Amino acid sequence: RRETDCALVVHVPGRIFSVGQFMCGFENWLVQLKINPEFCEALLDRALEIQLAMAEETLKAVGPAADILYLADDYGIQTGPLISPATFRTLFKPRMARLIQFLRDRSPAKIAFHSCGSVYALIPDFIDVGVQVLNPVQVAAADMDTARLRREFGKHLVFWGAIDTQRVLPKGTPDEVRAEVARRAGDLRPGYIPASVHNIQAEVPPQNI
Repeated sequence: RRETDCALVVHVPGRIFSVGQFMCGFENWLVQLKINPEFCEALLDRALEIQLAMAEETLKAVGPAADILYLADDYGIQTGPLISPATFRTLFKPRMARLIQFLRDRSPAKIAFHSCGSVYALIPDFIDVGVQVLNPVQVAAADMDTARLRREFGKHLVFWGAIDTQRVLPKGTPDEVRAEVARRAGDLRPGYIPASVHNIQAEVPPQNI
């Protein structure tokens, strides 16, 4: 870290939405959000308290060495958000804001947030609670056009990812991969962190890597 321009990224505890998925089951959690919000809020608050304690110990361990604190939760699917923006703002945004403020009070590191899928409708809320880097920019999902994202949110966000893993990397030619990289870099720079949208899978030809 001292001798290169690389950043040290520390993945800190801080799942909010997906905690309910893991504990209640995916379908049941979505049902409970509609029919039993008091239970959901109690679960979210208890889980957040536990994760804040874990995050505090993580930050104590890494001290001032971290450049980026990385949080992960998935609010999107291929066609749009998993929940309505209104539900996000009522149940999840206040807790996400509390989490990020907790981290910022204890570290000068930038805040990166991972959410797969189409999250265009939620990006203003992510910015509002303190997200500074957005990952993975799932470009094959609805409303995730990189030129539009940069135009509308580039003053507030660095974009990390955006190299298509649904079609271009597994099915494209090396020239198509080069064109994809050039397109996304052109759309999202300056400050763009080029990377595949998600993990490179076994079906990707080695020459495309």
